[in-house]
Amino acid sequence: MKIKLAILEKDSVYLNRLVAAFNVKYADAFEIYSFTEKQNAVSALDERKIDILLSSDNFDFENEAIPKRCTLAYLVDSTDIESYNEHRAIGKFQRIDLIYKQILSIYSENAKNISLAVLGDDKTKVISFQSVSGGCGGSTMAAACAIHFAAAGKKTLYLNLEKFGVSDSFFAAEGQFDLSDIIFYLKSKKSNLALKLESCVKQDPRGVFFYSDCKVALDKMELGTDDILLLITELKLTGTYDVIVLDLDFSLAKDGMSILNRSNAVVWVGDGSKISNLKLFRKIEMLKIMEENVEMPVYKRLSIAYNKFSNKTSEMLEGLDVRVLGGAQRFEHATTEMILGQLAPMGMFDPLIQQ
Repeated sequence: MKIKLAILEKDSVYLNRLVAAFNVKYADAFEIYSFTEKQNAVSALDERKIDILLSSDNFDFENEAIPKRCTLAYLVDSTDIESYNEHRAIGKFQRIDLIYKQILSIYSENAKNISLAVLGDDKTKVISFQSVSGGCGGSTMAAACAIHFAAAGKKTLYLNLEKFGVSDSFFAAEGQFDLSDIIFYLKSKKSNLALKLESCVKQDPRGVFFYSDCKVALDKMELGTDDILLLITELKLTGTYDVIVLDLDFSLAKDGMSILNRSNAVVWVGDGSKISNLKLFRKIEMLKIMEENVEMPVYKRLSIAYNKFSNKTSEMLEGLDVRVLGGAQRFEHATTEMILGQLAPMGMFDPLIQQ
């Protein structure tokens, strides 16, 4: 999927250099149209189905109707200018990769309702983990999955979106920023979200990228569904990661299903106990019924993983037409680091990015 980008600039020398730089580094991301005359650019917006018009601030668009599908942004001389004529602004004189990321950020603001079918062509795989009952270790399984793919050479992001999730319990790295900074950017609708995401992310020594926990737990409560969908879309559109592992609270409400619908794979984690299996069975049945009425094909992407499995008190549910990835035993008196060391090398995660 290519973004159709029109660039309008009087300075033909700068225009040619900008287009050449995009064609060299980002030919797979953009279909570029360049113009030095305003009327030619305006005529192309509908004809070419342009997604973004990037115009020099020498041109005025107050009297022209920009098609709904198209977003107008301005090229300005200073990187300190965030908006111009009530539209987003991008500094002309900065590295091409920074301009590229800002264009992606602008595009993502209008792309938050993109369906998985549109985003499914890109390389980034999103895997969502949820615990079907308390104490199953769903977060530990999600963290182990992230370590597994990072060890396999995949650029992997672990994103904990649980209301009271604790990324720092699994991963550690230096840096002053955390998820609160990202939430602030999302809520304030500031520009350059892609750059903010890049500046705040940390990398654990095992190779996993992550965002540290919010300093104040209430900050994460401010994340709405639209914010989360925008965040996922932004991360996918940048193409930075091969795998994004989402650690989510369990929800089959409309908002929760919207997030799952952005996932290439969904993993429900149980412990095989009688209570856990009962909840798992009921939730699978509920998901089937829901999908009879709503076009959200989550069920076909669903897998089950068992954690803290006990030979004495646990058993796998029989007769389900859902893929079972496998399971891990309960590790008595083991630290989190030791448990991750046992779970991460397991091959049960590999099918999640092969579908």
